[in-house]
Amino acid sequence: MKQLFLAGLVLGLLAFEKPQTPNTLTEKERKEGWKLLFDGKTTNGWRGAYKDKFPEKGWNVEDGMLIIQQSDGSESHSFGDIVTTGEYSDFDLTFDFKLTEGANSGLKYFVEEHTPKPKGSAFGLEYQVLDDDKHPDAKMGRDGNRTVGSLYDLIPASGKKANPIGEWNTGRVVSKGKHVEHWLNGKKVVDYERGSENFRKLVAMSKYKAPEYNASGRFGEAPKGHILLQDHGNRVAFRNIKIKTL
Repeated sequence: MKQLFLAGLVLGLLAFEKPQTPNTLTEKERKEGWKLLFDGKTTNGWRGAYKDKFPEKGWNVEDGMLIIQQSDGSESHSFGDIVTTGEYSDFDLTFDFKLTEGANSGLKYFVEEHTPKPKGSAFGLEYQVLDDDKHPDAKMGRDGNRTVGSLYDLIPASGKKANPIGEWNTGRVVSKGKHVEHWLNGKKVVDYERGSENFRKLVAMSKYKAPEYNASGRFGEAPKGHILLQDHGNRVAFRNIKIKTL
């Protein structure tokens, strides 16, 4: 009986254990090689896309969140996208995002900064961040491939469960060799092989078939690239952005 009582007491204490503070790493994560891409206080490690410094306005650090402010709803024109100063190839990346009503954004990876600069966002594979119910982009594309968690305009997220607008969601991108996965709130929702015959067929049916997306090689097949957070003219918050090299 005494052992059962002690076991119950331990479980009770664990139930009330303080959750991990956002934008921190546990000792276990440090030992596994995880690194913070956002420390919750500064914009260190980030700069404007196609720029040598961080945007002077539009992106703010508030209460441990990296926030793109509301503007006119246009893509990458008001304040501009931001990218990591480092480039990555094989990695495990996690991030929390919180949408406002009707908001659109995205996290891109394998991002290349082409010259001349494109009119919209820098080229890269995109984990879609979107209010599926209120933003019209969710009804565009093909078979839902522009909804939250999807590989934008290429592969729809399947079997997903997004939290309500105003609550935090956790996204994850795992890239190892040519294999890539998207996860949303702990569930795998996209699975594909970069550069495969099927991948190239999907590109050929998407907006990325346009010549400008393939000017320096096949779209989405760069050996490495930056991580990008998108300014799409809507207020979206990010936190807990972590990466581990695989």
